[in-house]
Amino acid sequence: MKILILGVTASGKGRLSFDLASQINGEIVSIDSMKVYRRMDIGTAKPSPQQRKLAKYHLIDIVEPSDPFTVSIFLEKARETIEAIEDSGKNAVVSGGTAMYIKTLLYGLFEGPGSDEVIRGKLKKRIEDQGSQKLHEEMTRVDPEAGERIHPNDARRIVRALEVYEITGKPISSFQQQFSADDTKDDWIIIGLRREKEHASSRINMRVKKMVDDGLVEEVKNLLAEEKPLTKQAAAAIGYAEIIDHLNGDISLEEAIERIKINTRRFAKSQRTWFKTFKNVNWIDIAEDESPEQILEKALAIIQSQ
Repeated sequence: MKILILGVTASGKGRLSFDLASQINGEIVSIDSMKVYRRMDIGTAKPSPQQRKLAKYHLIDIVEPSDPFTVSIFLEKARETIEAIEDSGKNAVVSGGTAMYIKTLLYGLFEGPGSDEVIRGKLKKRIEDQGSQKLHEEMTRVDPEAGERIHPNDARRIVRALEVYEITGKPISSFQQQFSADDTKDDWIIIGLRREKEHASSRINMRVKKMVDDGLVEEVKNLLAEEKPLTKQAAAAIGYAEIIDHLNGDISLEEAIERIKINTRRFAKSQRTWFKTFKNVNWIDIAEDESPEQILEKALAIIQSQ
């Protein structure tokens, strides 16, 4: 049995996956593009050392922050891991909020149109000269859906989206819609967690405060002091990029914290946009006063009904 738990950041996926794994003889597979990095612990909200003693986790702490990590690497490792879990007679509890990774796992790898090195080179030069925010605005004008999904600091994906548009005259989101299947593979049970936006935003703000209280600034300082520099992907992670700006003297700590909250809420909005395109999701709408035990009970009922 393969179970996928999806939802926006701070929706409760981590707690549910932990509780569920203990109930159904499961092992947890993380689908998070930043939890793969070692020593990036607080800002990525990794499971606690105690949780990792009680449940078996996969695809966490598998690469150095100085090493590149791509969706194709993820797909290969995820498939190998899930197959090994099933071969051992256990159930895979796959949990995460990195929508592209989830979509790749369900539907396969989206390659899209080929690349044009000349166009890509020009776009990269424009990013360097004008900044990613400027090109993000340009991309949003021609592809509002991609503008919702792609963070203004995600230069790589902005360049790719504009490159596809220049090559084909069509927005990249139109190709990704074609890539989406009408139905997911029937061997997946997909459970989605939803909260009211106001409640979700409150949880995000509390999570950011806890990260700072737990030592996020010191964690970033230690990462920057390492011999090998962070990859652009790791350094652009929400929570890390803003603290790096603070440590560089560009903004105050208070402003950095506020930016983390804003950027995380914006990221949650883009996740919601992505998840609307997913098929066969069994959504659990979570009330503000609902306990983890009640959420687990609903998830188990969904699994038993399949």
